[in-house]
Amino acid sequence: MPKLRRNAAALSRDDALFVGKPRKAAPHEFVLEALGALPYHTRPMFGSLAVYVEDKIVLLLRHRPQNTADNGVWLATSQEHHESLRREFPHMRSIKLLGKAVTEWQVLPADAPDFEEAAMRACELIVARDPRIGKTPATRRATKSRAKRPTRELKK
Repeated sequence: MPKLRRNAAALSRDDALFVGKPRKAAPHEFVLEALGALPYHTRPMFGSLAVYVEDKIVLLLRHRPQNTADNGVWLATSQEHHESLRREFPHMRSIKLLGKAVTEWQVLPADAPDFEEAAMRACELIVARDPRIGKTPATRRATKSRAKRPTRELKK
């Protein structure tokens, strides 16, 4: 579910104390609009914006000033789907920033001539629940330091 944003101009002077700094606009915001009524939510991830549909991460929207070659829309997929997705997205490639020749994540580069069309097509596939896009993240485990930390008892 998208997060609701309060209009800071409509707040009283006392309420203005509780308003944090304004949020940055989402990178490639047209992608979120293309998802339409699909029940998605977003979370910040690696200085970008991760998009989840139900329990699956489907996209990462990236527009950063450093390593600009990997700016664009990242698709959460697996290697078995790369070939079929590449037929639909000829400019799709592995993410250079991750340092591997082939990565599970694939990027639709923002500097590709068909970037907007490709991003819109990816949204169509997500809305149609195409099984090639989306991964269920592994559950987080407690770190060793937290697991070994004794619980504190209240003093009486």
